[in-house]
Amino acid sequence: MEAIVFNVTTAALMVMMVNCGLGVVGRGTLRSRPLPWAAVALTAVAVGGVVLQLLWSGAMDALDADPAKSGWWREFTSVFMQNGGLFGGLWNLVTLAAVAALAQWYWGGPLTLGFFLAGIVLPGRIDALLGFGGGPGIDPRNFAGSSGATYFLGATLALAFLTRTRLPKEIALAVGVPALGLAMWLTQENGHGLVAAYGFALAAATWMIRRHLPHPTPTHTTT
Repeated sequence: MEAIVFNVTTAALMVMMVNCGLGVVGRGTLRSRPLPWAAVALTAVAVGGVVLQLLWSGAMDALDADPAKSGWWREFTSVFMQNGGLFGGLWNLVTLAAVAALAQWYWGGPLTLGFFLAGIVLPGRIDALLGFGGGPGIDPRNFAGSSGATYFLGATLALAFLTRTRLPKEIALAVGVPALGLAMWLTQENGHGLVAAYGFALAAATWMIRRHLPHPTPTHTTT
């Protein structure tokens, strides 16, 4: 029963984030949007990781993030390894593609890649700083998998939606992402929720900085 609740709440959090993304970019505009090159690139690397696992039995041992093994690259390569079985792997690939596309259409490609990279490197360091590093229960990747960085990136869409709406139901949806995330972590030690809260917080800081940056004034020339 606990496993079912864990999976249902994890999926529900992703659905909320995707709906925030659809809300902020516009559901009716998807067909006219440009190709999200950052999303395509991230998904292609993730698919390549799965293919590598199928072709090389030692891929997981060589590239996962097991702290008992040495290798600076593991922190990054482990994100593109999948260890959730067929359904878990497909879920990770599909959600990565969807979230990254929505993020690029709002934040732009470079910032989307930056958020994804932050979702790889920041959670473990924040955990250590706050004393949350008690075990793999707080690590959504469990040494491998793209879900942690994807949920981190997805939460940035919730913050973006919050800044773009005044409707109570939509505000509740956006605020519900970090709220549910923290509840999942506190009640289930579900790290997907914790990294979502981190992603929401980083997006809030990024939004505030961008808001206060001076915008270039258009120049007018005469002929």
